[in-house]
Order: sequence, then C-alpha cells, then structure tokens
Amino acid sequence: MVGPSGAREPVRQEQFLDVVDESVAHARFDGACAHLVAGTERVAIDRALGRCLASDVRSPVDVPGFDRSNVDGFAVRAADTFGAEELSPVRLALDGVRIAAGRIAPAEYEVLTGHAALIATGAALPRGADAVVMIEHTTPADDGAIVIERGVVPGGHIAFAGTDLGRGEIVLRGGVCLTSRETGLLAAVGVADVDVLRRPRVAILSTGDEVRAPGESLRIGDVYDSNQRILADAVTESGGAPLESGIVPDDAEQLAARLSQLIADADIVLLSGGTSKGAGDLNYHVVEDLAKELPDSPGILVHGVALKPGKPICLAVVAATPVVILPGFPTSAVFTFHEFVAPLIRRLAGRPEAETTMIDAVVPLRIPSVVGRTHYTLVDLVQGPHGLAAYPLGAGSGSVSAFSRADGFVRIPHHEEYVKAGERVRVRLLGDSARPADLVAIGSHCVGLDHLLGVVAADGYRTKSIALGSRGGLRALERGEGDVAGVHLLDEESGIYNAAFLPEGVVTLGGYGRLQGVVVRRDDSRFEGAADAADVVRRAAESGARMVNRNQGSGTRVLIDALLRAAEVTTPQDGRYTQAKSHHAVAAAVVQGRADWGVTLDVLAEANGLAFVPLREERYDVVAREECLGRPGVSRLGTLLRSDAGRAALRDLGFVADV
Repeated sequence: MVGPSGAREPVRQEQFLDVVDESVAHARFDGACAHLVAGTERVAIDRALGRCLASDVRSPVDVPGFDRSNVDGFAVRAADTFGAEELSPVRLALDGVRIAAGRIAPAEYEVLTGHAALIATGAALPRGADAVVMIEHTTPADDGAIVIERGVVPGGHIAFAGTDLGRGEIVLRGGVCLTSRETGLLAAVGVADVDVLRRPRVAILSTGDEVRAPGESLRIGDVYDSNQRILADAVTESGGAPLESGIVPDDAEQLAARLSQLIADADIVLLSGGTSKGAGDLNYHVVEDLAKELPDSPGILVHGVALKPGKPICLAVVAATPVVILPGFPTSAVFTFHEFVAPLIRRLAGRPEAETTMIDAVVPLRIPSVVGRTHYTLVDLVQGPHGLAAYPLGAGSGSVSAFSRADGFVRIPHHEEYVKAGERVRVRLLGDSARPADLVAIGSHCVGLDHLLGVVAADGYRTKSIALGSRGGLRALERGEGDVAGVHLLDEESGIYNAAFLPEGVVTLGGYGRLQGVVVRRDDSRFEGAADAADVVRRAAESGARMVNRNQGSGTRVLIDALLRAAEVTTPQDGRYTQAKSHHAVAAAVVQGRADWGVTLDVLAEANGLAFVPLREERYDVVAREECLGRPGVSRLGTLLRSDAGRAALRDLGFVADV
C-alpha cells in the first residue's frame, strides 16, 4: 500500500473487536433473537412430512365410520351361538346375502334370530347382527345351513363406529413433528391439509474472490464452494428452508446490495468467508454499515468467540434479521453453524432440541489445546483393549473431508492445555451409532491399500483408514487398537523390510512391492540430467531448492533421512519442517511449486506429470494382530492380498504384486 507521500505503508490486518467466551456469545445472540417467532402456513399432507403442527388436529369423522367386521365370517345374533362347541355345534340358516367390503346389505335386510349372513373383513355389519363368527369356526352343512362350532359374545370381532377415534377428538397435538406414522393417521381421518410451522428461510451467501462453484475450473489459489452445499443441507436437516444465494466476490458494493436484498427476503442470513486482501474482514464492515443504516438493528453482537475451530465467527442482527458471518474454513463453518445457528432454526421450525449421543472413549495420543479457547477435536473411534479409543484426526479447520470422516468430536474446556494420552474423555457422536468399522487399518498410507479397502467395502464391510505412519500403526496394534496396519520400514543392517519391527502378536497378511523416488518438475533445469536420487538432493542443496518432507514415524521419512546422509547433505534444507502426511500431498506440493522436490511413489509421479528419479524398491506389507485374523473383514483383506484378482488389480495400479 502506497501512502500520499509515495512511501509504502505497512499493511495492517484488523483484529477481532471483542473475543468473548462462548457462553457470553450465546447469551448475546439468543437474547437479540428472542423476538423471532415461528410463522405458520397451511400445506397439503403430501408436503407435510417432517413439518411441525402449528395447532391441534381434530378428527372430522368417526373412525371407523360404521360398525365394521374385523374378520371374514358370518354376521349373527350372538345369543344364537351361546353354548356352541365343536362337539355340540349350533346350526343357523344361511341367508343368501353376501356383504363385501365397500358394500352394504340391502336396506330391507335384517339378520333374524336363527339366521346368519356371509360377511367380509371390513364390511359394514347388517342390521340385527351384533357379532361375527370367524369362518374358521364354522362348517357348511349339506342342506345349506351353517354349523357354528364356537360361540361368540356380543361385539365379538366387530369394531363399532367411533371406537378408534370419535368425531371432534384430538388426534394430534400442536407441536408434533410429522413422521410417516402421523401423516398416515391424518389421511385415515380424511385430513388433506394441515397448519404447520413455517420453515424459516435461511439465505446462504458465499463470499470471496477465490471461491468457485462446483463444476467450474480452478486456478492455483481457488477453492470450490463446499460451504454453501453443506450449510444448505444442514439447514434442511435442522428444519429450515435454505435459499442458496450463490457467490459474491470481495467487493463491498456488490456485497452490500446482495445482503440488503437477502435481509429483506430471509428470516436468517448466513455469510461464509470473504476476508479481503490484507484489508480486514470485509463482511464484518458491510454488516456493520448496514446495521447503522437500517432501523431495528442491534448490529454486531459478537465478533470473535473463544473457540477452536471457529474463532472468527461474527453474530449480528440487522433490521431484526439475524446475520451470521461464519468462518470460511469448512470445519470451522460447520462447528459454528451447529453451535449458534442450528438451535435457532430448530426453535423457529418447532423442532425439539437436537438429540446428542455421548459415549466414553480413551485418547491414545496426546491432544494439544489452547488455554483460553474451547477446543473441539474431531476423532475416529477404534475398538481398543479398554473399550473405544478416540484417535484425533489432526485435520485443521481448512479440511473439507474431516467432518465427513469423523465419528465424533471431543470438547476440551478453555482452561485445559491438553488432553494426555490414556485419559478417558466424552465423545459426542456425529452419527447415530458408535459401532466401530468392521476393518480398521492404521498405519502408513498407500494408494494400493486404499484400493484393496475399497474392494472389501464393496463386499459389504465397513472399513476405516487412519494414516499414522508405519511406526504409529505398529504402536497402535501393539496397544490392541485397530485390526491391520500398512508398514514399510527398512532395517538398514539387514536390508530387509518390516520383519524386524513387528511387535509380538503381529503377523503379516501379505504385501506387494512399490518404487519410491525423488520427484521434481519436468521443466526444472536445476535437476536436468541428474545421475541418481542423491545427485538430485545435492543439486537441491546447492541451488537452494525447497523440499517437502514426510511426517516422522513414516517409512518414507526413514528413506529421506537416509538419502540426505548418502548425499552428504548436513545443512538444514529449506522446507524440512513441512511434513506432508501422504504421498498425494508430496506430489501436489511439487506440482504447485510450493516445493521443488520430495519423495513419493512412481505411480503418483506419473499421474501428476512429474519427473521421477528412482530411490528404492521397497516392500509394503499389511500386518495384523493375530487375535483379529478370524474377523471377517480381516480375513477378506488377507484373501484379497493373496488372490489372483487382488494381485492383478495392484499390478494395474503400477505396483509389483508378485513379491
């Protein structure tokens, strides 16, 4: 930024006005929204599923509307059957009238003493009759009479008019949320339209120059708008009506115009993202300015809450309409939506508070937190020796996949610095069940194992993969957590992979060979004609090229450390602390120019158009706890690893499947 004198002024990023505790944020926002009440509308019952009744519904008819037979049999006077038994039956004259469902007996017809009439289930009882004998308890006589072998009492096998529901009786109370059971009941009493609470209209507007709609092409720096999709569907799940309002760039005038219209059209407005380039939070300023212009505007209530993730959330009311600026990162946006917005939508829609299932689990790994901020950590649930173990996903608030992969989350209070390994915690489930997957793979990531797990899943097994690196996977199996692990650890003394590192009680299911190597961009002249991987590393050190490292505990990290020693590179390399957690992430870093070299698989180098310099052929084994070998999912994976079809699939992916 250049000032009036021509001198470059420092760029200042505005900070949050008032970061408050979540309880304070709730109190301010809930209080400012207390004026909002649910509206009502009348809808046809074919559109009423999931809606909440605005008032009591009374039956306009008797149910049943007539005295009805509940069985196939014979309409009789009960007194004529008294004393009838199989050895001492009663004979009744059978009239020629046949009464079917939906038909009634002739007006002049009456069941007389000593007579009976054939009647179907659901048919209206004729005059004179007060019971029905089941057809199974009768025998036809040769002379046309009917022989009754079991007597009935008055009212036997009959549903009298109004005995289920009487005309004017309340059939459903106001506030009931309609499921298929209730809509069926409404149809049964002839109700075609009902008064329901109107679903609150929730406008969702994504903001940011870098945001693109799904299906559009991306440039480096662009992101797809996942927030609008997940928020719209979360609004629907909460009982609201989402108004998907598209994307607005970081332009104050455009944003103000769109926001003004949405405030007029919607009951709640959600903004997502939209921090302009170095100038502070654009959305905040636009909302603040609109609040000053429009009447009945409490304005900004909270700008910053002591949460992680979700600190940047902004809560406001403009022209009596709640306006919430959610963080741009997906995980932050989802957490803060469910924390602050979903309860308001549910209240206006008449929905009960969301039911949350809490379970106990043990944390196998230390989870760091930040004192002063309530910390929500997404976790995977794995069966362990002491019940369920909650593995932190380790994904930041920018992760687009973490929320969909997680089983639940742990809430760490603002006064705690960390949760220590082995501590028991409460996990709030994100789904309906805490049942662990049928097959849990913990360890080193590989696209080959990903494929095999997909095949197992296609066979009907629930699979889960947690990338902890080879050593992390083996430690998990040793603790009794998870079923299998992918490992590729080289014993430098023997030159043999994996065998020396397996804990007691862990055996090999099978494996395959793969080729690791150094990748660089094809047009990077610094590495042209490199003799081998060590030569690439030496050239990188000499030219100041940036590396992308792998996470500690991974087999690839062992190869990288050995490669640096072999190349006699002892000075710290630029990028050594950038630790990618997967082979895909290494390839992406080099392709995008965030790094100049890294170590990954040949199959990914080819897929990403990178130059590949072989480093080492290695053995990737899938190992399992012995006690898990009999589990169906583990058995299926082992069979697949050894099968012709499994090996052929691995070869098609570029792996060596005959080792």
